Amino acid sequence: MKKKFKCEVDCAACAAKMEDAIRKIPGVSDVSLNFMMQKLTIEAPDDQFDSIVAQAVKACHKVEPDCEIK
Repeated sequence: MKKKFKCEVDCAACAAKMEDAIRKIPGVSDVSLNFMMQKLTIEAPDDQFDSIVAQAVKACHKVEPDCEIK
């Protein structure tokens, strides 16, 4: 499954750190966080997708606590 989310991130460096952190989550086959468009795209297996998104949100909050993913 591949899904896009709105991701409010304040700087390009933080976006790169978030992308790297999400990429390390087991099961993630592809991830892209576009700082300019404020879009996060995650690709992962359907059966693990909800769990991976929850882990991705936690990883992003470690980098930037006020980041919102919708």
